[in-house]
Amino acid sequence: MKFCPQCAAPLALRTEQEDGGPKERLRCTACDYTHWNNPVPVLAAVLECVDREGQLLLARNAAWPGRFFGLITGFMEAGETPEDGICREVLEETALEPVGRPSLLGVWDFQRMNQLIVAYHLPVQGEIRLSPELVEYKLLPPEQVRCWPQGTGQALATFLRSRGIEPQWMT
Repeated sequence: MKFCPQCAAPLALRTEQEDGGPKERLRCTACDYTHWNNPVPVLAAVLECVDREGQLLLARNAAWPGRFFGLITGFMEAGETPEDGICREVLEETALEPVGRPSLLGVWDFQRMNQLIVAYHLPVQGEIRLSPELVEYKLLPPEQVRCWPQGTGQALATFLRSRGIEPQWMT
């Protein structure tokens, strides 16, 4: 962000006293606007396909380089709960129907993307039809899934441990 959304003046890094002490933030050079740049909540789901012997669905986003497969993720919409949001995202991106309600796996920071990951386990079923956001998917038995160290990889590892499976990590 370079300009104030209130008055269009330039923003500049400026340190001011806040409740927790001095804090450097982008602040307007003309009015009192502060760009907080707080983390964005992102929803994620470990999808367990109950009609496919409990295999987990991992997908590859069209925008990602290489052949990395990850969890289904998305942003909450105004007016929805995180649980409703992840069910909506899963339906939009995979066409899979939730079987029951999502169960919270945990919350993790993903500082590189300035995000807060809220991750769920969600049993699903149905025909897989990917949205244009996703280019391909894999179905894997939980014991064959490899976790990644950042972001949603921690959620996947938490799910595996809950099933008595010690996670295997990508290097």
